[in-house]
Amino acid sequence: MQRNATAVWSGGLKDGNGVLKTQSGTLSDTKYDFRMRFEDAPGTNPEELVAAAHAGCFSMALSAKLGDRGITPESITTKSTITLEAGTLTKSELACEVRATGADKAKVEEAAAEAKAGCPISKALNLEITLDLTVSV
Repeated sequence: MQRNATAVWSGGLKDGNGVLKTQSGTLSDTKYDFRMRFEDAPGTNPEELVAAAHAGCFSMALSAKLGDRGITPESITTKSTITLEAGTLTKSELACEVRATGADKAKVEEAAAEAKAGCPISKALNLEITLDLTVSV
């Protein structure tokens, strides 16, 4: 399987701008620029997209790992906070809340640890990954 996205950038770093497009069309001429990335201007940026990818991938991996243990969660809500320092992504902080009524909490925690280490985005990222897990059983 292969997926793709395209970025087109015009101009200099601080005065230029770009657009992002994804194969699926979810992003279609989605604008981004220096202010969106390094200041507080509204819009997206590469770090936000990495955070979305990590949160989504981890949630799906956790669902699979729970399924391996016979647990079907009611919900998995994950937030990834990506840290960019001195031009390098250094950390992804995952904050996850799992609702799985009647599940064994220890099994959920075990599944989460496996998902953190094994989801494809975790494997691709060369940074520190932390997990703050809240389990409602």
